[in-house]
Amino acid sequence: MTHLEQYESQLNSQIETRRATVELIKEVNDIWYDKSIELVLFRERMLDKNPSEVLNIIEYGTDFVDKTISVFDALSLTKGIKNMNLVASKIDLGKLVYKYNQANTDDIEGFLASELKIQTESELSPKDVVLYGFGRIGRLLARELMSQMGPGRQLRLRAIVVRGAITEQVLQKRASLLAIDSVHGDFNGVVKVDVANESLVVNGMPIRMISANQPEDIDYTQYGINNALIIDNTGVFRDDEAMNRHLQAKGAAKVLLTAPGKGVPNIVYGVNHNEHSPQSVSLFSAASCTTNAITPVLKVINDHFGIDHGHLETIHAYTNDQNLVDNHHKKERRGRAAALNMV
Repeated sequence: MTHLEQYESQLNSQIETRRATVELIKEVNDIWYDKSIELVLFRERMLDKNPSEVLNIIEYGTDFVDKTISVFDALSLTKGIKNMNLVASKIDLGKLVYKYNQANTDDIEGFLASELKIQTESELSPKDVVLYGFGRIGRLLARELMSQMGPGRQLRLRAIVVRGAITEQVLQKRASLLAIDSVHGDFNGVVKVDVANESLVVNGMPIRMISANQPEDIDYTQYGINNALIIDNTGVFRDDEAMNRHLQAKGAAKVLLTAPGKGVPNIVYGVNHNEHSPQSVSLFSAASCTTNAITPVLKVINDHFGIDHGHLETIHAYTNDQNLVDNHHKKERRGRAAALNMV
């Protein structure tokens, strides 16, 4: 084979690979919007990705499991999943392809039937979500909720509660902070404002901005919001008594705190998420960032090897609670200039 023939062969192979990747992306999005099933590649989201990004994830997975993972196998399995009656779920396509290669079979239907055992169609009830607070955590939550909204049969961000009047200037500022973040970059979507309805419009969906000084003063039902999950990201209401004030609001049903809570279950997913059922408990905490960072690792080490004792240190980015320059603070070290102070 001449150099030119070799080049043409490689070019044709690459074209076929990219064509299969484009088809894979389409199938992944169809399954998400039609069936509320999210396919990921080694925990990396595939929704709204371009072919180069997906191929890069596949390359990473190939290095990770030390075995070639073909985009053509991924496409075949995805088409097989599309023909199944599965409940809403998240399926790691990368791990599935790896298992398929190990199974050494051409029976995709049989393989999927054995691996994906839940094959009962179920109707999802949409859940209204309200963000109580719209600081950095609230804005990141809004990004995530809107990017995963899909067909709207699961979590639906309906409102955001803030203090102060909802003016056009306030809406524009809130929209700008949501659309552009100095650290996390631009939001991969469209953010507009609807002044007349006091709303942000994200990817064409309205999110009502509600002004309130106290959680119990709000009537969510007047905005068409019922049985809502309130996600408190203010850091103010951090124990069971304070969090329960949210449930006094008309239309609220559950409360999730984005900080460590007192007197409520602190949940670290993958560690203790099965210990408390949302059906029987209405107040939850997602625990602290440090706890979420270290506990899954500690659990694996402890389960397999055991831990007698240990020492943990964490280096944390400075937050809005710290002073920009040295000044009085209720916590002495946080009173020092934030950019120069490692807490």
